Amino acid sequence: MSDVLIRTEGLRKEFGALVAVDDVSVSIERGTLHSIIGPNGAGKTTFFNLVSGTIKPTAGRVYLDGDDVTNIPVHRTIHHGIGRSFQITNLFPSLTVLENVRLAAQATGSDGFRWWRSHARFTDYVSRAEEVLTQVGLVERAFDIASNLPHGDQRKLELAMILAPDPEVLMLDEPTAGMAAEQVPELIALIRDVQTSGDKTVVLVEHNMGVVMNTSDRITVMAQGAVLAEGTPDEISANEEVKVAYLGSLYEDLG
Repeated sequence: MSDVLIRTEGLRKEFGALVAVDDVSVSIERGTLHSIIGPNGAGKTTFFNLVSGTIKPTAGRVYLDGDDVTNIPVHRTIHHGIGRSFQITNLFPSLTVLENVRLAAQATGSDGFRWWRSHARFTDYVSRAEEVLTQVGLVERAFDIASNLPHGDQRKLELAMILAPDPEVLMLDEPTAGMAAEQVPELIALIRDVQTSGDKTVVLVEHNMGVVMNTSDRITVMAQGAVLAEGTPDEISANEEVKVAYLGSLYEDLG
């Protein structure tokens, strides 16, 4: 079994005359937390969307555990072990916390489209939902309406929904966006615990450099659609090219 779980070869994405991602080849090792960072317009979110199947490349390939998943429809990616979040919290706001997670678990089962049936008929999915809610610390709020949760708990709920089908890869797009500073450490500790205890691979796009440098196993830095540097947090912090192109004055805050 290869240590490389996700591999891209020469990924390119054009939007008209704009080249958002330009010949990006990256390898992400199994069981690691790998962050993608870069200034606004660097192409990191487009690259993230290419890897998760949200958009299709103009050229290049995406491989998951050696299988070519470049053209897998986005609604099928979870069946290939990829779960992803979005910058904007993506919940069913009028449903309970438990129902949100139960539906996420049900979506990959044989009952995926039988939405109208009573949840009592799907005890396995309810049990899985309760298990995941316990894992993220929300089981006591299982019967609360999702829209009534504070933003930090909504982010936890979104993580629970991603975990419900038990994916091998968690792709998290700005998971701390909109959170109060004091809430961030708890969520990041939870993500790290999920990753290490469940042998998950986490791909993270994140602007919070404290989070990135203190949490990542490896970091890919993008600039102008291409890979500028890749390495451990210590290697990235010491990279003069990265300091000039991206970290700049923020670098002093990382020590």
